[in-house]
Amino acid sequence: MAGLHSTLPWRKIEEGRSMTSLYRVQLISLLAVMVCLFAIFPFSGSQQVPEFCAYGESECGSSSSKLLIKGGTVVNAHHQEVADVYVEDGIIVSVQPNINVGDDVTVLDATGKYVMPGGIDPHTHLEMEFMGTETIDDFFSGQAAALAGGTTMHIDFVIPVNGSLTAGFEAYKKKAKKSCMDYGFHMAITKWDEIVAREMEIMVQEKGINSFKFFLAYKGSLMIRDELLLEGLKKCKSLGALAMVHAENGDAVAEGQKRMIDLGVTGPEGHALSRPPVLEGEATARAIRLAGFVNVPLYVVHVMSIDAMEEIAKAQKSGQKVVGEPVVSGLVLDDSELWNPDFTIAAKYVMSPPIRKPGHGKALQAALSRGVLQLVGTDHCTFNSTQKALGIDDFRKIPNGVNGIEERMHLVWDTMVEWGQISVTDYVRITSTECARIFNIYPRKGAILAGSDADIIILNPNSSFEITAATHHSRTDTNVYEGRKGKGKVEVTIAGGKVVWDGSALKVAPGSGKYIEMPPFSHLFNGIEKADAAYLSSLRAPVRRLKAAT
Repeated sequence: MAGLHSTLPWRKIEEGRSMTSLYRVQLISLLAVMVCLFAIFPFSGSQQVPEFCAYGESECGSSSSKLLIKGGTVVNAHHQEVADVYVEDGIIVSVQPNINVGDDVTVLDATGKYVMPGGIDPHTHLEMEFMGTETIDDFFSGQAAALAGGTTMHIDFVIPVNGSLTAGFEAYKKKAKKSCMDYGFHMAITKWDEIVAREMEIMVQEKGINSFKFFLAYKGSLMIRDELLLEGLKKCKSLGALAMVHAENGDAVAEGQKRMIDLGVTGPEGHALSRPPVLEGEATARAIRLAGFVNVPLYVVHVMSIDAMEEIAKAQKSGQKVVGEPVVSGLVLDDSELWNPDFTIAAKYVMSPPIRKPGHGKALQAALSRGVLQLVGTDHCTFNSTQKALGIDDFRKIPNGVNGIEERMHLVWDTMVEWGQISVTDYVRITSTECARIFNIYPRKGAILAGSDADIIILNPNSSFEITAATHHSRTDTNVYEGRKGKGKVEVTIAGGKVVWDGSALKVAPGSGKYIEMPPFSHLFNGIEKADAAYLSSLRAPVRRLKAAT
């Protein structure tokens, strides 16, 4: 294995930073004690997190550094085969039939089941300060929930501190010290000046961030204007970083909110009514056209409507590089519960862009099956019922966000595979591999291949699941998928070569997760220079003109 480690470029980075100090060991021990105390004295308004092992790293997860997953159907985005998977020291060593091993290897029987790359969630908000409060899932509870649902890595959004990217990055690195699985960061851009431009360079070249998010909504807080968006798009292009947009027309949303309040609509239904699909479609179209003007790839987060999806499809048809990310809530829910007379039930569905009327979800599913939308996130951004009640008299004050980090893999399987809309290999692509490719960490992540990280799930297609707030692992006391049942259950989750979920109990340690640096210039940037050259040659300008005699 030493030879394999030395040949992998990401291993060289990791090995150069792998010296674990005494301080870190002490910190993990302290965090473990805190987790145990939390299990005894749960946070007010939250659920007690069930069945945790929370000790030092050596006590949690499989005790063996060697695993053999035997007899399962190994599924990658491009191929599936019946084979064994041998893992050693957190790395996949071999994938082939009939692997023989010694007695020191833990053997897992996967006969009749699928062996797949662990899910990668491209869109989460853990421990984020927002709308006067903070999301209730932190980097431990949120990641633990993810592991129980078959997701082994996520990419969270760093929010700058007073516009400073560096301060924001340091704040989030501190929050993530309690991580129990691998994670990466996107970075939001909320203002523009030369300092921010320089910080973007540092984030890409030194901090392992290769994507920046621009909010076209949330007027007065996170929203940016077109002038800033253009500057940001140009900077992203020069750095090889992916530009991402939250696409809603913030000015029109503010007007829609005022309209609803003037009409006396103050409940959760006012949230959806104030920001209709046309405003998502307009902002999506505007962002796409500006990205096309700059000639830079664009990633549209949480595509929730037919209006936005159709703009993405039109741009792709013209040859523009636009990635569309639906989230699981937009795929499987509709807005009917926003009209529920029980405020607590209605408020838990408030997110932005809103969950749409019946019909939008089916259209998004179809677009996902056709490849117009390429990968599925969650926008996991959880608040409990007490926090949601901040807006009991004014929907504008309801913290926006729903759960999904634990439920995504099951719901996508049941909705898309079980109902025959996509293949098993497509499932791997939209839940793991495509994210790894877009953010330039494939094949370290998103694959069951020799040399890849041993982040693996075993999914039983014949097993059933049921989702309830009483049994989920998030700290929130509600669940927008409450009571939903389906087929296809993750029975084993392996993260970093250790069994961390066995179908009934989590075995996770705070501090065991790793920050995954994501290099710039993914495959989406292929051909950009040629397109620029073709554009310049097409201008037939400047025209040389004789100056008139004076």
